[in-house]
This record gives sequence, C-alpha cells and structure tokens, in this order.
Amino acid sequence: MLRNFMFAAAIATTAATANAAPQVELWRLDCGRIAVGDLSVFSDTLAYTGEKKTLTDSCYVIRHGNDYMLWDTGLPATLLGKPLALNEALAPTLDRTVPDQLGEIAVKPEAISLIGISHYHFDHVGQAAGFPKARLMIGKADLEALKSKPVPFGADPSLLTPWLSGGAPLEAVEGDRDVFGDGSVVMLSAPGHTPGSHALLVRLAGKGPVLLSGDVAHFEKQFETDGVPPFNTNRADSLASMARLQSMARTLGATLIVQHDADDIAKLPAFPASAK
Repeated sequence: MLRNFMFAAAIATTAATANAAPQVELWRLDCGRIAVGDLSVFSDTLAYTGEKKTLTDSCYVIRHGNDYMLWDTGLPATLLGKPLALNEALAPTLDRTVPDQLGEIAVKPEAISLIGISHYHFDHVGQAAGFPKARLMIGKADLEALKSKPVPFGADPSLLTPWLSGGAPLEAVEGDRDVFGDGSVVMLSAPGHTPGSHALLVRLAGKGPVLLSGDVAHFEKQFETDGVPPFNTNRADSLASMARLQSMARTLGATLIVQHDADDIAKLPAFPASAK
C-alpha cells in the first residue's frame, strides 16, 4: 500500500518538476522477429485457432540526460541471419544486433549503464551479456525463478551469466521502481506472464507518456479478448496487469506500446529516429 502511495505521489508531482529534469529520449530498436505458426498457443481458451502471426521483438534505448538505459535486449545474437521457418510453431530470427544499431546513433556499448528487463524469457534477455558493466534491473521474483531447478519455461540463465555469477551489478526490483528518481522512467510491476514481470513508463516532453508493455500482452487483440497464454505463471495476475496498463494509459493519456506487435511499435518513430 505504501509503495503504491509513494508511486502515486511521484506521478502527481512530476509535472511540477519536469522543467528541472534531464531531457529524455527514446529509440525503438529491432531486436528480432518470431514467426508463430499457430497463434492459439497464446490463448488458454483456444482463441486465435488457425491464425498465424509474425511477432516483432522490439527493445529500446532511453537517454536520460547523459545516462543511457536499455529496456530489454531482444533475441540472442546466435540467431543472427537464421532463416525464418514459417512452418514451425515458434521460429525466431534476428536481422541486426543491438550494438550494430547503437553504432548508428553514435552510442558506444560501454555507454549503456543500465539494463531494465521486463522478464526472464530468452527473447528479452538475449543480448544482455554484451553489456557486462551495466547494472541489471530485473524483478525479484523473476531473479529467484532463474535460480530454481528446473529453470522456468522460456528461460536461459546462461544469457545473464555476468550478473548471476556475481560479476556485474544487479538490482532485484520489487514493485514499482523509479529508475532515475524523478518520475521520468518507472518500472511498473506487472506480474502474471512471469512472477516478476514489469512494464516501463517513459515520460517524454514532446510525445508525452509512453508505456512499454513487456509481455503483459503480445498483440493488441489480447487486450480486447482478455487473451492469456497458457504458459503464463498466473492467470489472475495476468488479467490484473493488463487492466492496470490500460487504465494507466487512459489516466495519463499515454501511448501504450505492445512490444511484440508490429502495428503497435509503429506508434513510435522508425529507427534511427527517436521520440522526445
């Protein structure tokens, strides 16, 4: 309760402190694609049966003054150039790496000081180890799950070796987390897909608030139909997190971006352009 009150207070006072806050800039990166041969695997009520879809795997760079943060790191670089197998249930591929794209906007990999992870699945942590000096921020419940035996579905702890081995700075995030302390970038607790899942609120001076979904939903239709994948860890939490993001988007007048939906990510400028 206290944590929620503190977050509400931060939201209420952000407008008054906006002029003093560092400039915030947001880039959308291409971090892979996943061809889905049967979309019903994303519904525990067998919706979307017979439908196919290619999901995008987007990740993001946030500049906060002179600091740079990555939100999710996409598919592993080992998938670079892999043919897109359209007949498989789930077929991932990668066209460009994160460092390659950073070079296009003149950001060196060592300039990334923070990595925020929406959840532990391999398509969101795939290239994290390329930034071993960055502080990794991940939900506490997800971090604990990564240390369990057997590891959860879709998780590959080896992709986070620099942090799980104790060789790189790590922060286990509980609840909401104001990343820079000024309300401009906030990790939002959104459990259900995994026990420690988070979304991200980014406040931009020009475009206004942007909500990055993590995997609260994988495509817009799930919001319309309350579509919950059977591999989510908690159905009730999943629905509550979907409702939270939609309600927050309405309250703030925010642009809600479903990170795996190609139509949705088009609400942001195409790389290398940024949103400010």
